[in-house]
Amino acid sequence: MSEHRPGAGRRPLGAAAAMLALYAVFLRPRVLTWGTTHDEADRSLPGDGLIPDADGTSTMATTLPAPPEEVWPWLAQMGCNRGGWYSWDRLDNGGRPSAERIVPEWQRLEQDQHLDALPSGDAWFTVAVLEPERTLVLRSQTKLPSGRPFDVRYEPLPKAYIDSIWGFHLRPEPGGRTRLIVRARGRSRPRPLTRTMDVLFWEPAHLIMQTRQFRSLRTRVSATAA
Repeated sequence: MSEHRPGAGRRPLGAAAAMLALYAVFLRPRVLTWGTTHDEADRSLPGDGLIPDADGTSTMATTLPAPPEEVWPWLAQMGCNRGGWYSWDRLDNGGRPSAERIVPEWQRLEQDQHLDALPSGDAWFTVAVLEPERTLVLRSQTKLPSGRPFDVRYEPLPKAYIDSIWGFHLRPEPGGRTRLIVRARGRSRPRPLTRTMDVLFWEPAHLIMQTRQFRSLRTRVSATAA
């Protein structure tokens, strides 16, 4: 006959709460500022004003072994049905390998151009800020739970949505190198639900995908510069 001890059922909940508290205090700040200096994480960047009342922001950075003009073509051809995203292709490019060379047909970018976020073309990023060889900010506005895009300029905000930007900022570094600073910033509703998803899933997932993209870009840029 088993013996029930008072409070035994609360121990797993207490342990889980303690782990979440440790993550929030010690690990989450590093997840949101991976690879950055304090100045890079704190500075204002082009595109921030598109979502002035953001619920969350992350800034990640890396140094690439080529000048901005040689890094830019790799960013300019990003997108499904184009050069891919240089991350985990099975997750964000329908399993198609991202491009390993510069493709002239994919170099043209324009303000408000749609870049497919899915191979099906059912979701996309919009080119929101474009300054060749310096800044590319992509914006995604998605209804929940359908995942269908919307445009706040032409229709009211739905009750449940995610509105986010993904910005790539190139800054020249000594020795012909480039500092690539990537800023993600977003607002979502209903916040009690989306905040939980942000902390437990989207933020760690973004770190995994973004660091993979950094490594892939470094490999491609290095091969081109060699």
